[in-house]
Amino acid sequence: MIPTLEQEKLQFPTSLGTSTATEIRLLGQDLAADLMGKVSFGELSFWLVAMRRPTTGELRVFESVLVALADHGFTPTAIAARLTYLSAPDSLQGAMAAGLLGGGSRFLGVTEDCGQFLATTLAAHKGNLPDTDAGWDDLALGAITAQRAVGKFVPGLGHPNHKDGDPRTPVLISIAEEEGLRGPHLRLFEAIGRMSEKALGRKLPLNGAGVCGAALADLGLPPELLRGFALLARAAGLLGQIAEERRNPTANEIYMAVDRNAVYVDPQSPAVMEDN
Repeated sequence: MIPTLEQEKLQFPTSLGTSTATEIRLLGQDLAADLMGKVSFGELSFWLVAMRRPTTGELRVFESVLVALADHGFTPTAIAARLTYLSAPDSLQGAMAAGLLGGGSRFLGVTEDCGQFLATTLAAHKGNLPDTDAGWDDLALGAITAQRAVGKFVPGLGHPNHKDGDPRTPVLISIAEEEGLRGPHLRLFEAIGRMSEKALGRKLPLNGAGVCGAALADLGLPPELLRGFALLARAAGLLGQIAEERRNPTANEIYMAVDRNAVYVDPQSPAVMEDN
């Protein structure tokens, strides 16, 4: 078939990857000659989204975030991946996908929720941003109060396990400070931690997922894409979980523990009706 003039003009512009019979190009670079063995996966991940190479300091903060979010034990995402692999060991991609699909407002998704919350608060602020801790505290107190007034939780506050402080939080803040990247999102997030007790009546720790969102936002990455970076990090952790499931299976035990202890309850019983 002879192509028409219209078909010859057909184009799909991209600034990412293209290939020919003899060459693969990515981000305007020769993949084989310019990137392989010369660019880390973390640097490439940043570059693919930001459309610029990160500085050395930015890369350190960014890769610290990826490490912080890679794995957190037997979380629902890890259990989902293991149970799916138990059910369909022929579908590694299904097990990975099952774990990633669990990245929402309670696990992993907090990274994006927190980054967006901080970015929205900063964008709504009138005038110059604070230059003292007291000024950041006032801004944080107003943000927490406004969030609670509409019945919403403040993303990044509290953790089911780390009641006295998430060990990842001070480390990431310190790394950002060392690299000169402790920007307005992190400063506001820290102030939210200081003001939590005054605003809510009890002091809540700043969790690791939240501080990762603040740090990523300070790197200039789009807040609406931050969950993607959390999922990128967790993909490595899930692969590790599945590898361990192959070496030392636990999914069947988890399944059996639930299945063998399931107890039928009449849906019309008083206790069930009360819960509903």
